[in-house]
Amino acid sequence: MNRIEKAKYIDDLTAELTANNIIYLTDTAELTVETVNTLRRRCFQANIKIRVVKNALLQKAMERVEGKNFEGLYDTLKGATSIMLSDVANVPAKLIQDFRKKNAKPILKGAYIDEAIFIGDHQLLILESLKSKEELVGEIIGLLQSPAKNVLSGLQSAGGKIAGILKTLEQRA
Repeated sequence: MNRIEKAKYIDDLTAELTANNIIYLTDTAELTVETVNTLRRRCFQANIKIRVVKNALLQKAMERVEGKNFEGLYDTLKGATSIMLSDVANVPAKLIQDFRKKNAKPILKGAYIDEAIFIGDHQLLILESLKSKEELVGEIIGLLQSPAKNVLSGLQSAGGKIAGILKTLEQRA
């Protein structure tokens, strides 16, 4: 790779890192071609972009990104590294966990999720339990609606009781 190609590669990586807030760094070394192709296919189906990167060039791209601090991930840039980019924080973690039921890898090196950095494979369970924005919004709406529904049902039942009492009194008279 010559200087011009490296510069373009770094620019492309910088653009991807800038555009994404959910970035997983994994180790996919020693996987067979067939296994890697299966992983890529599953990533594509889950709307995850995966690509093998060169560590030195990835670090240079990370250093160029403005507004994001990737320093905590620099120590993980050793050996073979694949980068996974997603729109939903827990989807790559779930995919990795599911894929590892049959394979030893990919191993999570680190992750950057909305300014939080997670280092090591032991963080996979935490990342898997993260909720998506849609799930969080749904929970908040549910929590906000619950008291309002209670008040409305109380008013409706009280109104029904009063109407029933009035009707009974009217019929007695």
